Amino acid sequence: MAYPLAFFSSMMLLLAVGANAGGIAIYWGQNGGEGTLAETCSTGNYDFVNLAFLATFGNGQTPMINLAGHCDPYSNGCTNLTTDIKSCQAKGIKVMLTLGGADGSYYLTSAEDAKQVATYLWNNFLGGKSSTRPLGEAVLDGIDFDIEGGTTQHWDDLARYLSGYSSQGKKVYLTAAPQCPFPDAYIEIIISSHPISIRVYYVIS
Repeated sequence: MAYPLAFFSSMMLLLAVGANAGGIAIYWGQNGGEGTLAETCSTGNYDFVNLAFLATFGNGQTPMINLAGHCDPYSNGCTNLTTDIKSCQAKGIKVMLTLGGADGSYYLTSAEDAKQVATYLWNNFLGGKSSTRPLGEAVLDGIDFDIEGGTTQHWDDLARYLSGYSSQGKKVYLTAAPQCPFPDAYIEIIISSHPISIRVYYVIS
């Protein structure tokens, strides 16, 4: 979703597709004045916190996270967020990694490319193993799709590969943030192909 940075402190209503459930989600990471991740979770206002964004990935690119002024991924400075992430999860809050955003370089060229990105996400942010985990040893709860550019192709492949990792133990949650008008040109293919596992964010103001 293309929002001003300040909007990422706004709340969003989370509706679980196919279920009578709801909760409040927030995007964290693009506003240097929004406080720490631990402080955000300590408000008790949110059920989901989305770390925004992994803005570079796919098409052979080296994936790169961008959390604005909160930490420097180039010097492994974001590994310090491990403690905050675990603190949020201890409160029952799901901590997600958001892919995409309005300003980024992301593009999936094939189903195989999507599989490689899914493998990277599993090993570096979810339940897999890697010596170069950008956020340290913390295991995130899932992946959020905020796809606003590139191609409309293969996002369903990425969602399918990610969903498959749920069979290895901890459930991998998948969420999506469609733009207006609805259906979203980029995300509709994910929602329609995963009607049970995908949770959808709708903006409330």
